[in-house]
Amino acid sequence: MTTQAVAQRYYELIQMHQYAQIQNELYALDAVSIEPENDSNLPIIVTGIDALREKEGLFFSQVEEMHGSYMSEVVVSTFFFTMMTGMDVTMKGKQRKKKEQICVFEVRNGKIVKEQFFYDDFA
Repeated sequence: MTTQAVAQRYYELIQMHQYAQIQNELYALDAVSIEPENDSNLPIIVTGIDALREKEGLFFSQVEEMHGSYMSEVVVSTFFFTMMTGMDVTMKGKQRKKKEQICVFEVRNGKIVKEQFFYDDFA
């Protein structure tokens, strides 16, 4: 798959909240995920699809209620694509809040090999 095709498929699946399908279909087995410093106990760097799944599970275990989500269209270059995602969420023990992040994905040989997120205190 080209970067454009990966980005388009990612966009289709994320709109349907098909996170497991995204990882199963689009990620390399040794993909890397990078988070900024955060207050939500998420690890800063994880490597490997199982570690990515575990990190995602940890995040969702901290969600009390998801009120809604939204995302921008993807912007694609040769080996990267990016998008903005946001959510209206209540985290356990916290007040309801709208949170946004910029997501950057690197694609090699038709698979996402790295994701990096940029946000301000996602906790």
